[in-house]
Amino acid sequence: MTIFKKLLYRVCKAIVMPETEYEGIPRNKIPWDPKIDYSKCTTCGKCIEFCHMNVFKLENKNGKKITTVNPNACVVFCRGCENICLSKAIDHPDETHTQTVINRLKKQSNPK
Repeated sequence: MTIFKKLLYRVCKAIVMPETEYEGIPRNKIPWDPKIDYSKCTTCGKCIEFCHMNVFKLENKNGKKITTVNPNACVVFCRGCENICLSKAIDHPDETHTQTVINRLKKQSNPK
C-alpha cells in the first residue's frame, strides 16, 4: 500500500473516530502536531474550517490568535492544514524523524 493510500485510509477512518493509537503506539507519544508561527498567521480561519479533527480553535487572548488546542487529535502524517494555509504559518515535524520515533517505540513495545 502506498503512503498516499495509507494516509487516505487513515484520514477517512479519523473522520469517524480520532486516533488513540497509530500502528499500536499511543498517539500521545508520537511527535506529530502542527506548530503555528504567529508572526505569519493572519487568523483567516482556513485551518479551523479544514481540520475535521478540531485541532485548532480561535481564541481571543491579547487579540485574535488561532491556537492548537488538541494536538494529539492531528492525524499522523497529515499536512492538510499546512497545505491550505496561504500565509505558510503552519508547520509540522519532520516526517523522517517522526517515523524514526515510531519505529523506536514499536521496537520497545515488541522486543524480540
